[in-house]
Amino acid sequence: MNTIHVDVVSAEESIYSGEARFVALPGESGELGIYPRHTPLITRIKAGSVRIEKADGGEEFVFVAGGILEVQPDCVTVLSDTAIRGKDLDEEKANAAKALAEEALKNAKSEIDMARATSELAVLAAQLSALRKFRKK
Repeated sequence: MNTIHVDVVSAEESIYSGEARFVALPGESGELGIYPRHTPLITRIKAGSVRIEKADGGEEFVFVAGGILEVQPDCVTVLSDTAIRGKDLDEEKANAAKALAEEALKNAKSEIDMARATSELAVLAAQLSALRKFRKK
């Protein structure tokens, strides 16, 4: 069977490490699909879900809040400041954080505050979307 090694790493810990048949993740210009022996690539990724089709046929979902993707023919590395396993996503906590970010956006007094709140809202919306995808499987 043809597989590729996948590592998903956050600033705090290794989130996933193992063999996979396929990896899908949110690239800056659209969804990326990576198979074994893919052409080498380094690119930024957006906030969203990383779907890993494991060698045994199972699936693993990981939410990333953006980051960097490195692809080599036999290895995929996803580096993100924030990465959360699909099973560890907390909808209640994400909704509460989204409400706080929306309030911060309403009360923004400078362009920097507005940009920060807008960015946080985008990440939280992606996290809630990833949570819904994880729950569907």
